[in-house]
Amino acid sequence: MSEGSSVKFSEQEALDFHACGRPGKIEIVASKPMATQRDLSLAYSPGVAVPVRAIADDPAKAYDYTAKGNLVAVISNGTAILGLGNLGALASKPVMEGKAVLFKRFADVDSIDLELATEDVDRFIAAVELLEPSFGGINLEDIKAPECFIIEQTLRERMKIPVMHDDQHGTAIISAAGLINACYLTGREFKDVKVVVNGAGAAAIACTALIKAMGVPHDNVIMCDRTGVIYEGRTEGMDQWKSAHAVKTDARTLAEALKGADVFLGLSAAGALKPEMVKDMAKKPIIFAMANPDPEITPPDAKAVRPDAIVATGRSDYPNQVNNVLGFPFIFRGALDVRATAINEEMKIAAARALAELAREAVPEEVAAAYGRTHSFGADYIIPAPFDPRLMEVVPAAVAQAAMDSGVAQRPIADMEDYRTRLRSRLNPTTSVLSLAYEAARNNPSRVLFAEGEEDVVLRAAVAFRDGGYGIPMLVGRDDVHDRLRALGVEDPESFTVFNSRHYPKVPELVDFLYQRLERRGYLRREIERMVNQDRNMFAALLLAAGEADVMITGTTRTYSQSLRQIRRALDPQPGVTPFGIHILVGQSHTVFIADTTVTERPTGAQLAEIAIQTAAVARRMGHEPRVAFLSYSTFGNPEGSFLDRIRDGVKALDARDDIDFEYEGEMPPDVALNPAMHRVYPFSRLTGPANVLVMPGLQTANISAKLLKELGGEAMIGPLLVGMEHRVQIAAMTASASDLVTLAVLAAGQIVH
Repeated sequence: MSEGSSVKFSEQEALDFHACGRPGKIEIVASKPMATQRDLSLAYSPGVAVPVRAIADDPAKAYDYTAKGNLVAVISNGTAILGLGNLGALASKPVMEGKAVLFKRFADVDSIDLELATEDVDRFIAAVELLEPSFGGINLEDIKAPECFIIEQTLRERMKIPVMHDDQHGTAIISAAGLINACYLTGREFKDVKVVVNGAGAAAIACTALIKAMGVPHDNVIMCDRTGVIYEGRTEGMDQWKSAHAVKTDARTLAEALKGADVFLGLSAAGALKPEMVKDMAKKPIIFAMANPDPEITPPDAKAVRPDAIVATGRSDYPNQVNNVLGFPFIFRGALDVRATAINEEMKIAAARALAELAREAVPEEVAAAYGRTHSFGADYIIPAPFDPRLMEVVPAAVAQAAMDSGVAQRPIADMEDYRTRLRSRLNPTTSVLSLAYEAARNNPSRVLFAEGEEDVVLRAAVAFRDGGYGIPMLVGRDDVHDRLRALGVEDPESFTVFNSRHYPKVPELVDFLYQRLERRGYLRREIERMVNQDRNMFAALLLAAGEADVMITGTTRTYSQSLRQIRRALDPQPGVTPFGIHILVGQSHTVFIADTTVTERPTGAQLAEIAIQTAAVARRMGHEPRVAFLSYSTFGNPEGSFLDRIRDGVKALDARDDIDFEYEGEMPPDVALNPAMHRVYPFSRLTGPANVLVMPGLQTANISAKLLKELGGEAMIGPLLVGMEHRVQIAAMTASASDLVTLAVLAAGQIVH
């Protein structure tokens, strides 16, 4: 069971990530304007008195006038932190903040982490129970067994909002979904399968209870703990929760219990399931080895003795990952949207069945491409991929429907199709595409050449790129690059390929190549030799042209224009394309593409049209249906001006083509392009919604706008991204962080931009 992956990183990188800028991973942002005295008067006194009285008269109004209906508390006492054990409430805070981030990222659920400094069950329950007026739901996390059972059950009985201990039920729901499909593929039914559960902690007991609720007979499940089989009459190490799953059996060990078993559910320890035990299982055995971080048996070891096995683990580097992030964000999303008073068995089963059914559907092209293997329903794909964008639509809708059917929904949804549409619009497709780009890079590794290999930020990016498994980093630098890597804590610096022009044997060939390109532009051969031997950008660009790498990243030591000028001496644009730059503004529910922000000072109408076409293509690859606005200070000619002809020519150029398959309009100012209220003033506009591709009239306005938004906008900005070069090359901003460089490398390697 997992919410992460097998991505590698250094301890220092993890600490830097949490410490940089504003410490931690969350902040509170006001959802209403707070600029004027009137705003503050409405938000607080005296305006706040009006909703206060309304809520006092009708408590249900809290969902209308406060954030309660979309707010979940993530609560822990730190007694069972991930695989680290009892490290205390304060130490659990990074995990709980991370959980809050996942809620927001995957299901647009606002979340606040609360760490309670007590191991006393009654005090913990009392503290959480008193929070009911504040939150729409309670997500319990990282609480050890058996206390977690008492806490959750008591809170569910006392509170009228959804309460769920994700360590138990998240794992249970995802594994149940996988088990549904594994049984389907092997011709089994729940009423007939014989299951062995290894582990008797919170997750194991929850998994067992759920599959029994779904139809697996009590006597068909044997549970084992460290002592052995939990059988009727056993007294050693027993409690009421284990006793509930005791059965009559002569088996006393895991090996004995597994003889002839159809299913193994492991929530125990690495290596607990031996190959010889797998041999004794029934035909087409189903093995869910979910110990974290290492499974009870690896899929290769299981399949070595039983090639007919279906195997799932908690790891992302094997097929069939049992990942809790497939469940809890979407389960709470559905529960909150119908104001459910609980998360009951019916809702959990509905979530499991929805996930199982989703895995049987055709996989979106972008998901299949990202994971680098055929994602079609079968033995290696029984659980949906974590970044499948359809999860947000499918799972909450199923949970909401089950809540209504089981009578715990206080605000039923009348139109489920409309609800599904609203679910799709809650999240920005870009976030899923970016996640998929990282998976694509990991599954289709490219050779990425970092041109400024003597800079610490570049070296850190190269290390992160390699440790993340995104590809093969290569460095351009001098003899001390390996020493610099060693100083950064890299244990095997010599494993990094370093291109040094002093030692590279093909320098004469690169000189010949560049001289042939530049000899009629007034360059002397000795100048070319100096460029190749002394300029890292020129040397790196020539290595890229020579096929030594697939992608080149540069830009941290020189201005963008200077870097681009050097690169274009060695590399050509795509045929018929003028290179240009894009900045991408990414918000929670929207993305805006701004072009050309880096290259052409005064583009012609034809160039503006081509920029629109190429940027629309990037938008599509990022998961958006493009709506292009050609921006100006003028609204369809009002006021008139002397700089409008080129913009109008760009629109006319698209009008003259019959292969344009996206919406476009212009000339118009930003408010007409982006504000629906302004859009209604011009009903003849061809845009059916706010523009998401902004084609700027010139480099000055484009570059200034992008950098202003980056510094003042408060949202994520990606870029600049260079589009239109024949080879994949990206030029970072001089202030780029290591993370920015990795993102550029991943987007280029995954051909999201090219």
